[in-house]
Amino acid sequence: MRRSEALGTGSGAIGLIIASVLWGTTGTAASFLPDGVSPLATGAATMAIGGTLLLLVSVRGAVRALRDPGARGWIALGAIGVFVYPLAFYSAMDLAGVAIGNVVALGSGPLFAAILEWAIERRRPSRRWGAATAIAVAGIVILPLGADQADAGRVDLISGVMLGLLAGAAYAQYTYASSRAIATGHRGRSIMGAMFGLGAVLLTPVLLATGTPLLQSGGTITITAYLALGPMFVAYLFFGAALRVLRSSTATTITLLEPVVATVLAVAVVGERLTPLGWFGIALILTGVAVIATAKREAAGPRTSPRAASVDWHT
Repeated sequence: MRRSEALGTGSGAIGLIIASVLWGTTGTAASFLPDGVSPLATGAATMAIGGTLLLLVSVRGAVRALRDPGARGWIALGAIGVFVYPLAFYSAMDLAGVAIGNVVALGSGPLFAAILEWAIERRRPSRRWGAATAIAVAGIVILPLGADQADAGRVDLISGVMLGLLAGAAYAQYTYASSRAIATGHRGRSIMGAMFGLGAVLLTPVLLATGTPLLQSGGTITITAYLALGPMFVAYLFFGAALRVLRSSTATTITLLEPVVATVLAVAVVGERLTPLGWFGIALILTGVAVIATAKREAAGPRTSPRAASVDWHT
């Protein structure tokens, strides 16, 4: 490897680590918002503002992508996922807690992505994928059983887990759609700008209907601004830059830092508690995702894709 390539790979990895850490702070930051702020408002504000900024920094390329019939359908499909994801994700963390909501959503995302690939491309999953899925699903089932009941009621836990799964499915949807749109020949930043910009348009009515409490104090405005600028806008810029020099399998493995950071912050900062059984559930989910993330990338496949980039699920 040439020195310039090594430096590029190293800087890409550092950028992706920064992005993953920023993503992992979302639940903890949102937990400091007052009770009067709904998770719908938080999710809508984060994606609507951040998505608008992503569109503004790539507006020319985004417009070209939207005019391309080959990319437009995938962009629209991904925008629906962008709309659903923050509403389900922040609601999951509100009901089940930062640790559980985050791990279920992000742990199930790659599994749903593999299912989408199988359903759309008719590519049969491998035994490796089946084993990884079984491990992760077992963890998702065990996780709410191991939660401290002082943190959330049983109904809220189950509802939070279900919403976490919905967030994971939406996350997989916009990730898969992004990779297909990029495959039409447009830059990743252009596709992200178009997709998240369209998602921002869809989220604007939700923000207008629920977002007034976000303006009630300087503190709520500051937290909202951080969520939109840090974990959304800046993190995605780092992510897009990293994908220029990192293989998708490497990128996906590094982003496993996100749920780990989220869980550590939830326990250390927010004060959430998990029993040993709950920690075991988290370990199972991360193990299942790691098995998938470390699969060899398909030789003929694309080098990169958006966040949680596609790997070879059929190894």
